Amino acid sequence: MYSLNNNDLAIFRRRNVGLIYQFYNLIPILNVEENISLPVLLDGKKVDEVRLKEIIKTLGLEQRVKHLPNELSGGQQQRVSIGRSLISNPAIILADEPTGNLDSKNSEEILELLKYSNKKYHQTLIMITHDLNIAREADRMIKIQDGKIFSDERK
Repeated sequence: MYSLNNNDLAIFRRRNVGLIYQFYNLIPILNVEENISLPVLLDGKKVDEVRLKEIIKTLGLEQRVKHLPNELSGGQQQRVSIGRSLISNPAIILADEPTGNLDSKNSEEILELLKYSNKKYHQTLIMITHDLNIAREADRMIKIQDGKIFSDERK
């Protein structure tokens, strides 16, 4: 990894790491289907339509595929962000406060989707959160304080 140049690092990340942001980072002029497919298209590959439809169905977005981000609720936008992180079938999903902007109902649904994805696709999920209740849902919880590992607990 350390010997890769910036271009090769970007390709590695695009193929092996899925990112879920707190603020969704969706492309405003792309619809749901296009936002989810973006990492595959950027890689110059053909979208696996079966996988895309499975992800869209799992995320409950079947009726919203042609909608733009500004036509979606916060929970739906976060689902699109999750779909985009899953489409390339990465080994690792990094989630930065994925429920930070959501109400409690949407937060619970997003957590269930992430746990489902973790189990179904055998992906490592690393989630950053300040919510101790959400952290307790994890198989392993590493607390960091002042830039150092403060504790490391496994279920």
